[in-house]
Amino acid sequence: MSTRIVITGGAGFLGAVLARRLLDAPVSLGGAPVEELGELVLVDLFAPPPDLTEDPRVRVVTGDLITALAGLGPVDAIFHLAGVVSGAAEADFDLGMRTNLDGTRALLEYARGLARPPVLVFSSSLAVFGSDPALGPVGEVDDDTLPRPQSSYGIQKFIGEQLVADYTRKGFVRGRSVRLMTVSVRPGKPNAAASSFLSGIIREPLAGIRAACPVPPDTPIALSSPRKTLDGLLRAAEVDDTAWGSRTAMNLPALTTTPKEMAASLDRVAGPGTSDLIDWTDDAGVGAIVRSWPARFHTPRASALGLTPEHTFDDIVRAYRAGLD
Repeated sequence: MSTRIVITGGAGFLGAVLARRLLDAPVSLGGAPVEELGELVLVDLFAPPPDLTEDPRVRVVTGDLITALAGLGPVDAIFHLAGVVSGAAEADFDLGMRTNLDGTRALLEYARGLARPPVLVFSSSLAVFGSDPALGPVGEVDDDTLPRPQSSYGIQKFIGEQLVADYTRKGFVRGRSVRLMTVSVRPGKPNAAASSFLSGIIREPLAGIRAACPVPPDTPIALSSPRKTLDGLLRAAEVDDTAWGSRTAMNLPALTTTPKEMAASLDRVAGPGTSDLIDWTDDAGVGAIVRSWPARFHTPRASALGLTPEHTFDDIVRAYRAGLD
């Protein structure tokens, strides 16, 4: 037998890298035996990279998510990565609600209509945690920390988690919500995420381009590499329902660092003075969002599934540079 998998946001950075991982090796879903991948459906507003479109196992569906769901047919698993990122969701409330909330609900209804409940991996975010002005800083987050989102994006992701949990409770899907850390280093151009600079201050200097850091150098940040993020998404899809456990979202492991430490890693890996291309600025809007996010995580649930953070940011910079060679 062969499996059929959908990735929403399949043309984006994480979606495309996940697609390559799924195409490179057979997959196990929900504790079932490993089966060959029959078809991988990539849903996005734009087409994925050519290496994906040229694979005969890949089907591309372009357009608005809600519209694209019509005619998808039965699937064994869904990775729901599509969404409006943090800064854009804060700037355009209606767009964030339509994409992050209405789109997720429509996807769940599509899955509900299938004859067999698919495994559904929902990419949530550390943005569900925030510093409530009435309660003060979050401190270290563990598996039982109550989310208190302080942005529209965080609210939308937290609602999505609860919808996935309830559709799972009702038996409509086999849902696994995974809270992603900020991913660094992302290749390509900056996006509208409030955390986009955490890739830019590495990516741009390595290309000889100036980059701005809009928060103070000593601001604590929780990061994950692309490789470790993909490990978390795939592990969530692989394990059976018992091993996954609670319907509550799972926090992925994080590496805690600061922009100052990241700049130091850049200089150690790429050569002294590379970080001189970073402009240390102060953007009150970006800073307010970023500083509301927790920076320290204790993740025994993820650890029990064999997931670990990167050891150092030097390792992340080396891996990014290796990918450019």
